[in-house]
Amino acid sequence: MAVSGRGPRERMVFSAAQLIRREGVAGTGMREVAAQAGAPRGSLQHYFPGGKEQLVNEAVGWAGRYAGGRVARFLAALPEPTPAGLFAEMVRQWTDEYETAGFAGGCPVAAATVDCALSTESTRRAAADAFATWTGPVAGALTDMGVPRERAGALATLMISALEGAILMARAERDVRPLTTVARELAPLLDAAVRKDA
Repeated sequence: MAVSGRGPRERMVFSAAQLIRREGVAGTGMREVAAQAGAPRGSLQHYFPGGKEQLVNEAVGWAGRYAGGRVARFLAALPEPTPAGLFAEMVRQWTDEYETAGFAGGCPVAAATVDCALSTESTRRAAADAFATWTGPVAGALTDMGVPRERAGALATLMISALEGAILMARAERDVRPLTTVARELAPLLDAAVRKDA
């Protein structure tokens, strides 16, 4: 997730996503975003004339693209891709983070949804689009593994929903148990969805 070599605008979007995942939208200040990005405060107005709302929406969009892009990396880490293996890799990203760095961070898309879905329509749309940007590659991967296309989208939604819920529970409990539980319990259901002739 490093952003070295990127311009100030990209650094600010990345910094906003990282702050939102720890502090939520309300707890993320524009000055803090600029400071963490190493960007002059005046550049915020230049790059984000729509203010904090625009910056939040772009950070949410970045997070959706990042999560969607990770799917190919997760698949590459598997000697033989299976639906359960893909989900285990999606979960492992979070268990690794929580076991090494603690439970401070969550998903910025989920945080923005919780904070803004009722109050800011553009952020609600940005979050919905981000989830779709993530769900698409998961569903595509499932289809490539032999899950019928008509079922792949539903299973991708199930995987992401279970992961997001487990992230919240893990942060609340300060324990990776919810994450390891969903990976273990969904594995047979996910693998059973593969067509036998695939």
